[in-house]
Amino acid sequence: MKLRTRALLTGLVMVLAGVSGIAAAQTAHVAARPFASNVVVPQSRSFAAGNAGAVEITGVDVGVGVVEQVATTTMDISLRNPTGRRIEAELLVPVPQGAVVRGFTFQGAGTEPTAVLLTKEEARSTYERIVSKMRDPAILEFAGNDLVRSSVFPVEAQGTQKVRLTYEHLLPADGDRIDYVLPRSESLELKVPWNVSVKIKSKAPISTVYSPSHMLDTTRASDTDVSARIAANAVTQPGAFRLSYLVERDGVTASLLAYPDPSIGGGYFLLLAGLPASPHRGSDALAIKREVTLVLDRSGSMQGDKLRQVREAALQVLAGLEDGEAFNIIAYNEAVDLFAIQPVPKTDETEKRARAWLDNMTARGGTNIHDALLEALRQKPVENMLPIVLFLTDGLPTIGQTSEVAIRDVAMRANTHHRRIFTFGVGVDVNTPLLEKIAYETRAVSTFVLPNEDVEVKVAQVFKRLYGPVLADPRLEQVLPDGRLFSTGLSPLSSVMSRVYDVLPTTLPDLFEGDQLVVLGRYVGEQPVTFAVSGNYLGRPRTFRFTFDLDGATTKNAFVPRLWASRKIALLIDAIRELGADDGGRTAIDDPKFKELVDEIIRLSTEFGILTEYTAFLATEGTNLAQRDEVLRQAMVNFQNRAMNTRQGVGSVNQSFNTNFQRAQYNLNARNEYFDENMNRVAISTVQQVNDLAFYQRGNRWIDSRVVNAGAELEPTRVVEIDSDEFRALITKLAAENRQGALSLKGEIMLSVDNEVVLVTE
Repeated sequence: MKLRTRALLTGLVMVLAGVSGIAAAQTAHVAARPFASNVVVPQSRSFAAGNAGAVEITGVDVGVGVVEQVATTTMDISLRNPTGRRIEAELLVPVPQGAVVRGFTFQGAGTEPTAVLLTKEEARSTYERIVSKMRDPAILEFAGNDLVRSSVFPVEAQGTQKVRLTYEHLLPADGDRIDYVLPRSESLELKVPWNVSVKIKSKAPISTVYSPSHMLDTTRASDTDVSARIAANAVTQPGAFRLSYLVERDGVTASLLAYPDPSIGGGYFLLLAGLPASPHRGSDALAIKREVTLVLDRSGSMQGDKLRQVREAALQVLAGLEDGEAFNIIAYNEAVDLFAIQPVPKTDETEKRARAWLDNMTARGGTNIHDALLEALRQKPVENMLPIVLFLTDGLPTIGQTSEVAIRDVAMRANTHHRRIFTFGVGVDVNTPLLEKIAYETRAVSTFVLPNEDVEVKVAQVFKRLYGPVLADPRLEQVLPDGRLFSTGLSPLSSVMSRVYDVLPTTLPDLFEGDQLVVLGRYVGEQPVTFAVSGNYLGRPRTFRFTFDLDGATTKNAFVPRLWASRKIALLIDAIRELGADDGGRTAIDDPKFKELVDEIIRLSTEFGILTEYTAFLATEGTNLAQRDEVLRQAMVNFQNRAMNTRQGVGSVNQSFNTNFQRAQYNLNARNEYFDENMNRVAISTVQQVNDLAFYQRGNRWIDSRVVNAGAELEPTRVVEIDSDEFRALITKLAAENRQGALSLKGEIMLSVDNEVVLVTE
């Protein structure tokens, strides 16, 4: 593979040299030539000179083919002219460094289509000319990229135009990880749909494909041929499209992406791990079998369609088990009935008896969640199987022990066999914090079935993901210099030798076929760090060790600390919701721990620009972020009323949807979208995440979160005007820090530069 990569690199360099030789005489002329009346930057928007009227970008379709690290990107841009006159336009496309233009075409008459590649230095001067002419700094966030500048083409009055650009570049590799980046604007104003699809072909099997920027739909044609596309609900998500894939090695494959932060004496890391594409290929290891216990609510409120759907869901689970795997069924109302004293192997006979047992199940009576859960957990487990419980309820506990704390404790203390408890809340009359906590603490997840949703479908979706356990009871530990293993969940202060802390999730989930693992945390120092991932791998105990250099840490990985902060906030919210058990937080409100949790959430939310339903008020016009006491008071009221006091109904289910997403978040949520208390999707447009910074909009001014968190007066010590020498010097400085995007915001920008508050104005 290395020889192949060198050959490809050599070929690309020769091609690039040839193209450069042909175009060298043109480049300076092209970079300096006058702009057309419309400059179209598909990654951002159109820039119109004077009263020319702007060409609209209506959509962009991108197809990427990756063969052994060489990526060919074809970009189809759809344009529309809404005016009554013909418009002359040209294309500016920021591209990765080292790209080679392979083709450029557009429809209709015009000059011979040409596209010239400008280096990042030539691109910078081009960007500055646009800012000077059009007084619009939006394009500056692409400083640092090479740039393709096209010839002028027409867009007829009330007409459309299709433009196609194809370029090629060699993807960087870091160990077993290969990265692809498609530059795009981080501006929340970018609403144009981008349909991006990537096809990867590799000689070596591909372990996993991951995007920290966008949700993906992934399909696998073979071990060496994988396709991925931006999910339908993420095509308008702003920001650069990032994709990484791991080339498979023996067992678990892992890679590390790091972001340096001198303020914490190290930085943040993202550990990406994947499993073999075909876990059983070439292995004599036995697959881990499953023991599944279905715990079904048969109280009176389950009558009708609910009970029918639950019965069908149970039958689907039984059918999905492999012969030799084990199962049991527990049905409960005020009493608890078992299909068998303990889980039994699946055979034709046991499945037939289970179907008959389910057919006789009727709905009546109350809901004894405590005893049903206790009965499921105290069963004698089947040896050498992964014990799983699928626990369904459609209501609050009404019979027996009804205390949330007591029921939560039984799931922790009585679970001596370490069963994974996947909880399902059917409808909205359930205690959502309770179901969440039980699932999270047992390496499982909670699922909520809204009214008019099908229970059978939701259960089937979860059970399908539990196919083929590959790595059970996984642990992540740091390997110390003397070879000892140290828990990654502890603070570095607990050991002078510890390098890693604040690792999320605190307990790793079991990994099934097709799963990937995304772990986030913080580190100290700059020396290499070694991790050990251990567990039951295909029925045998194994440990996989990985050593990662941290000299590749870069501020370009700004998504790493932001994803870490989002998960950390979710963990703190969980702790607050837990304080509200049984009394809705009436006693916890005076607990110093409550104030401490809220204060930390506010600090992280403000610094990273990550807002939730409880802290959305930070983005409103009337909120003075510098008045920390008032901000803390408002947040505490929100957490008491919502997180602690609202524990059932739609207003509780929405909180569980939000925290479930945030707790396991593995790609960015740039618009801070969440579900409100009526289950409506909400987005925030007055907080902008740019590079590794966050800005809050107040009137026509964007304020750097670092100015607020430093407690500084919101008055600048220096004013810099756009298109001044000072402004150009500021571009150079921020570009060196990979923070040039801070200057692309519309309106005034107040930011911290070397601990000085600078105001950028037009």
